[in-house]
Amino acid sequence: MSKRVFLMVLDSFGIGAEPDAPAFGDYGVNTLAHIVDSPLFKGENLAKLGLFNIEGVDCRPGTSQPLGAYARLQEASMGKDTTIGHWEIAGVESDSPLPTYPEGFPQEVLEEFTARTGYEVLCNKPYSGTQVLKDYGEEHLKTGKLILYTSADSVFQIAAHEELVPVEKLYEICATAREILTGKHGVGRVIARPFVGTNKDDFRRTSNRHDFSLMPPRDTLLDYLGKAGLDVIGVGKIYDIFAGKGVPEPLRTRDNGHGLEMTSDIQKQDFHGLAFVNLVDFDMLFGHRRDVDGYAKATAQFDDWLPGFMEQMGPEDILMITADHGCDPAYTQTTDHTREYVPLLVYGQPVKAGVDCGTVLGFGAIAKTICDYLGVDSTGLDGTSLWDKIKKA
Repeated sequence: MSKRVFLMVLDSFGIGAEPDAPAFGDYGVNTLAHIVDSPLFKGENLAKLGLFNIEGVDCRPGTSQPLGAYARLQEASMGKDTTIGHWEIAGVESDSPLPTYPEGFPQEVLEEFTARTGYEVLCNKPYSGTQVLKDYGEEHLKTGKLILYTSADSVFQIAAHEELVPVEKLYEICATAREILTGKHGVGRVIARPFVGTNKDDFRRTSNRHDFSLMPPRDTLLDYLGKAGLDVIGVGKIYDIFAGKGVPEPLRTRDNGHGLEMTSDIQKQDFHGLAFVNLVDFDMLFGHRRDVDGYAKATAQFDDWLPGFMEQMGPEDILMITADHGCDPAYTQTTDHTREYVPLLVYGQPVKAGVDCGTVLGFGAIAKTICDYLGVDSTGLDGTSLWDKIKKA
């Protein structure tokens, strides 16, 4: 039997403000504590694994006999975005935040972008992804100029109507932008945001979003596993987040439900190594849109899926559930990510149930633990392994 790890990232599933949250503009944030108040919340199976036993989580009582080992992870990197969060999960910490542009991108970037793509731009400031279509979509259709916007995160986002700029053309434009945005302007992600509709009242984004991420600065867990001859399967945004580095092929998903179906199908396959899954709806559809009930419903969907997956786990399978940052849907001061601790739940026959690892600095604990379990030398990766604490004797 092959050793397999299923690493599930519930994108933005924070569990309370980190000590330095105010420095990131976040006060009193707690994604989990706010969604449990929704009548749509359901987390019975997450609770059984130990979610409410985690240090600092007091919004629901813990269980007397958790099925998994658990920890509260504190981000070591200076950021609260998807790219830095996933890099750290994979054992690469970032000492400085990726650049952000609260006043929009400088003229030098815009001029090079227009010179290389042939397109001028509209907007060029932080904006809600849905509101920007209402405010600039009609002008985009009239002028042919692309809608460029950013947020509090390190992103360069380009929205274009699919009938005016075909999706593949938009991807080509974004790939060029990715080449431009390096060095001091090396944003974490260039994001293609195609949309459809006829006017500001019915414009809507499509599922053809595509992220062009910054290449990780050095080898991550994914490279280490691949060089050791193990399998790496990336589901959802994983291929895009790591710019394909260490991930053999993209397995993109339409939504959380599709991601869960794909993970269940992968469970039936014979592989030895890591299945790394990102469930983005928590963040993209509910966190940023400050939809508490939607976030709670997505949690219930994941919770309902868990028992069937757990029942089918093999004797050497391990399930790890975590997040990459917070995005508190109840925090209305901004619509951006929130600086929060994230949970780590670890379950499987090789894991000692009920082990409380307390608060651990660095998401890299995940990468180091996976390497230890799979027998891969992790020298050079950041983080502290928890394997000796949570493994069965």
